[in-house]
Amino acid sequence: MSMQYPVRLQKYLAACGVASRRHAERLIAAGRVSLDGATILEHGTKVLGPAAEVKVDGRRVKPLSEPVYLLLNKPAGYLTTMADERGRASVADLVPLAAHPDIFPVGRLDKDTTGALLFTNDGNLGHDLLHPSHHVEKVYQVVVKGLFSKADRELMERGIVLRNGYQAAPAKVRILRPERTTSEVRITISEGKKRQIKMMCNAVHHPVLSLNRQSFGPLKLGDLPLGQWRYLSDSEVLALHRAV
Repeated sequence: MSMQYPVRLQKYLAACGVASRRHAERLIAAGRVSLDGATILEHGTKVLGPAAEVKVDGRRVKPLSEPVYLLLNKPAGYLTTMADERGRASVADLVPLAAHPDIFPVGRLDKDTTGALLFTNDGNLGHDLLHPSHHVEKVYQVVVKGLFSKADRELMERGIVLRNGYQAAPAKVRILRPERTTSEVRITISEGKKRQIKMMCNAVHHPVLSLNRQSFGPLKLGDLPLGQWRYLSDSEVLALHRAV
């Protein structure tokens, strides 16, 4: 991808496929990034040109020339991480790391959550897709305990206060199968707080029994089998860029 200099260091790292800009800021704060031999701790530092030597953990990184985009239908039982110190199963086991060692997941899904998970080495796009200012919608199919009522739906649609005190933005809610013991609901949000859907359902006293993300922005799972991945089409990549 082309790079316009000077460029902020975290944006440069994202363009190198190291991580999203947000994660790149954490790498800088941890003292793991150097520029022309000097360890950098300031987020406002700029890379002045292509000859600059940027290293992460002592390894030089450069902007990627070929961005990669792929969609995984994540099964339950896998952590959303590219490395786990305890050797537990992770999404890294399911995507083509040998061919694309610099890809990373955009956002995360809980270990027991299934569905659409985007991978890319385009750190700038990954950052923009997760930034709350862009309001990228995520659609979840949720099975909850108990009878999910119209009143529960209205609470979520107004924006509900979660147990941690966070005021969730209004969600779009459709009750698909209301039953006394379990109900099936479709919930659309444009935020991405950790465990947000589960906390929202807990707030209306309906613990989540299963959770599947059906779409991420313009990306839909379609008939992609569970545990399988596919490259995005050109039109899907364009739609992602337009979404932000």
